[in-house]
Amino acid sequence: MTAQFQLVMRQGPTPGATFSLEGDQLIIGRDSSSGVAINDAEISRKHARLSFQGGKYVLEDLGSTNGTFVNGQRLASPVVLKSGDVVSFGEQIVLMYEALSGDPGATVISSRKSAPRPTAAPAPAPAYQAPVAPPPAPAYSAPIQTKKTNMTPIFIGIVALFFICLCIGAFWYIDNNYLWCNFFPFLTGCG
Repeated sequence: MTAQFQLVMRQGPTPGATFSLEGDQLIIGRDSSSGVAINDAEISRKHARLSFQGGKYVLEDLGSTNGTFVNGQRLASPVVLKSGDVVSFGEQIVLMYEALSGDPGATVISSRKSAPRPTAAPAPAPAYQAPVAPPPAPAYSAPIQTKKTNMTPIFIGIVALFFICLCIGAFWYIDNNYLWCNFFPFLTGCG
């Protein structure tokens, strides 16, 4: 048996769809001529590329609008995929990358251009079969977006409060030590 690789859609237009990965290079995109075609607005026409190198698939983003993520991390450079990796395109499309032994009797969606593609039509295509009991999906967390606080107004407020306290302290010292004539002779007529 030879090792096969596949992507299983966990979230997206056809949950449970299985895309068999065959070939040295596959384009993942919305374009119907893509090796892995996913017809959804989250996917760019040519969203990402899978390259088979050294017995493993390497995934790279092709400058897509919504980004390519592996295990919640946005791709900035090519990444070698490992079985069990969660691959996401944008915020709505989530696939599981799997490496498994080949089963000649299994029905999967082939990545070859001549094979039928899954459609949104209710009639099942002959090359598509939803799994009866899919394995539980691993915990997937979307990229965490943190809100940055602008510290400039806080800093200005602290400096202003310090300056006010300094002025009050200086006037208190001058008043308690009867130094008005020394510091402000023009106000008191001492001069």
